Amino acid sequence: MTLEDPCAERALAGELLHTGGGLDVFLTGQVFMDMIFTGLPFMPPPGTELITGGLGSAPGGVANIAVAMSRLGLRVGLAAAVGDDLFGAYLWRTLQEQEGVDLRWSRQVTGWPTPVTVSLAYDSDRSMITYAPPPPIDLAGLVDAPPRARTCLVGLDTPIPGWALEMRRNGATVFADVSWDPTEAWSGDVLDRLADVDVFLPNAVEAMAYTSTATPEDALEALAPRCRTVVVKCGGRGAIAGEDGVRAAAPALPVTALDPTGAGDVFAAGFVFGTLADWPLEQRLRFANLCAGLSVRHYSGSLGAPCWGEIAAFGETAEVPPETLEEYAFIVPYIPDTDLATDSVTRAEPTLRNA
Repeated sequence: MTLEDPCAERALAGELLHTGGGLDVFLTGQVFMDMIFTGLPFMPPPGTELITGGLGSAPGGVANIAVAMSRLGLRVGLAAAVGDDLFGAYLWRTLQEQEGVDLRWSRQVTGWPTPVTVSLAYDSDRSMITYAPPPPIDLAGLVDAPPRARTCLVGLDTPIPGWALEMRRNGATVFADVSWDPTEAWSGDVLDRLADVDVFLPNAVEAMAYTSTATPEDALEALAPRCRTVVVKCGGRGAIAGEDGVRAAAPALPVTALDPTGAGDVFAAGFVFGTLADWPLEQRLRFANLCAGLSVRHYSGSLGAPCWGEIAAFGETAEVPPETLEEYAFIVPYIPDTDLATDSVTRAEPTLRNA
């Protein structure tokens, strides 16, 4: 079978997921302008100049997951600040007009430079340099009253905002991730915040660091008592998870990775979709790995996140053996027949140039 099986009964992903009005996901965070250098033969040592074969630009930071979720047909609301410079104008237009992210809670800040991250993609991995002047406004202050949404996403690096706690009391599922701690202090306060979280999505390095464990599996066992659902992202090894005493694992999609920028965020978007679809834990992991795997085939950060057309067609490539394709048959009913599947809708393209 293929995921384009014309005999399969299909419905719009939105029709299967959306119940009533409001958003599917609400999130806040910092949006970055991502500049992605590609085609590097090696990492440049100090005092040298390296001429690269490609350069791309795309929305980054919290925009990675906002775009990825919107491309899956989810209704996404974002509270973020961007500058009023050229980068800010590009980010605003791309997110709102081309990717369909609801920015009514976001602000363009006069006189503030938009944060920038430079990503150096090399040997299926990347190094990053970031310029991030603190925003002159409190991001939590952008949300006077939380919108009606089925889920929300927060970071554990700072205390969970009041709007997220209120949304949880009103029935929303709270997803959380965590960033790399540059001080490497790995404060226990971060894990204490899991008491107000339903789903935790760290990568393996973060999970092991915060739990002082030596393997992702040990980290999962240490985190499981703190949160109902814990997912540890293991990159090319796939992902492992625990929920209500159940353990599950799923391998990464067998593709050639060109640029992993934003892949963890795309994984999270797929897991949110699977949670809203009420899939079993293993299927949620498989779909999240699928989305992430499709994204790393592109040099484009957030704009490499797959639309349904790419998800429907991924089985046609020789990269995916038939036995692997069969494991994704549960996705078929969610593949829409309309514009989302054919990718005829307007989507932003990365400003990518390769030699």
